[in-house]
Amino acid sequence: MCGATEGGLSLDGVDVKKEAIIQGQVFRGEDPVGNAYVRLLDRTGEFTAEVPTSATGHFRFFAGEGEWTLRTLAPKADPVDKRVVASVGSVAEVNVSI
Repeated sequence: MCGATEGGLSLDGVDVKKEAIIQGQVFRGEDPVGNAYVRLLDRTGEFTAEVPTSATGHFRFFAGEGEWTLRTLAPKADPVDKRVVASVGSVAEVNVSI
């Protein structure tokens, strides 16, 4: 996908052609989950970065090209891992259900 989902994070001011972007939203059922944490793990499972979700459950990483794992941590939920591939010039949109 080449842009943010409707109502998602704005890409204003981001040169998507020069970035590998991983972004998305965390949900519990149909409700967005704010104050969860999403970790970016490399191919070997090593920690690379972590961001908190916004009040609307959104998160974003600027990553290198390749395969990554998103590990989502939230209160009263088991950790959830999702594999994602990032490439320069595109936005990898990921919705995580906890």
